Amino acid sequence: MPVAWATLRRTWTMTSRAYPWSYAVGCLLTGVLTIGLSYLALHAIGGGTVAADFTARTGGADYLGYIAIGAGAFMFTVRLLLWSSKALITEQRQGTLGALLVAPAGRLPYLLGFTGFALANTVVEVGLLGGFAALLGITLPACQPLAALAGVLALAFAVFAVSVVLGALMIVAGEAHISQNTVFLAVSLLCGVTFPNSYLPAPARWLAETLPVTSAMDVLRGALSHGAGLADLAPRLLTCLALGAGYLLLGLLVLPGAERRAVERSY
Repeated sequence: MPVAWATLRRTWTMTSRAYPWSYAVGCLLTGVLTIGLSYLALHAIGGGTVAADFTARTGGADYLGYIAIGAGAFMFTVRLLLWSSKALITEQRQGTLGALLVAPAGRLPYLLGFTGFALANTVVEVGLLGGFAALLGITLPACQPLAALAGVLALAFAVFAVSVVLGALMIVAGEAHISQNTVFLAVSLLCGVTFPNSYLPAPARWLAETLPVTSAMDVLRGALSHGAGLADLAPRLLTCLALGAGYLLLGLLVLPGAERRAVERSY
């Protein structure tokens, strides 16, 4: 716990001094534009209605609610994954990775400290995005708060687990942009962010099931749009947690080797 708390405080101090306030505005724009353009498309092109097959696939005709949940979950995933997975490669770029590796601090508490900072940051950003959606009149008519909270916690755990694997890949490859953007693209296309992934071909849907974000999205949509409780959502919740545990185990297994490879390449 002391390592995690110290890492969180150090990251908070560095970020608040290094990043201008306009950086937060830029982070919000993706979600704001997704919801805003969908609102315009629904009313200016669709006449305020959706196709029958969308209603059949999603179990409802609330297109803007569907988009708002997807945009919020996608922002949560991207921001959390971005901060957490880049923790080690940021140390590598700053020349402090070697010092971190010989320090008497566990790697898991260090990564949890980084993720704690990212989580605090991301919750505020998603809250502001929810405020923008509310200004457009978008509501969640059948919300189950307990199930929704379980979905958010499961998503946070799953994203942290994926970030451990992605962080190991980044320090081995010595780059972050290609790997992180590939993951972001896969999540946006496969996990049902802005459209039901039942529109996708079968192989793409199978691939989507290997990403825990897909099952977490199902939990969030069920809790926020359809009023489903924990008992109804338990299978998908357990799927998300099981996949997250698998990714976390894989990440913790490959991380020591990735760190050795990164240090060897530096000298």
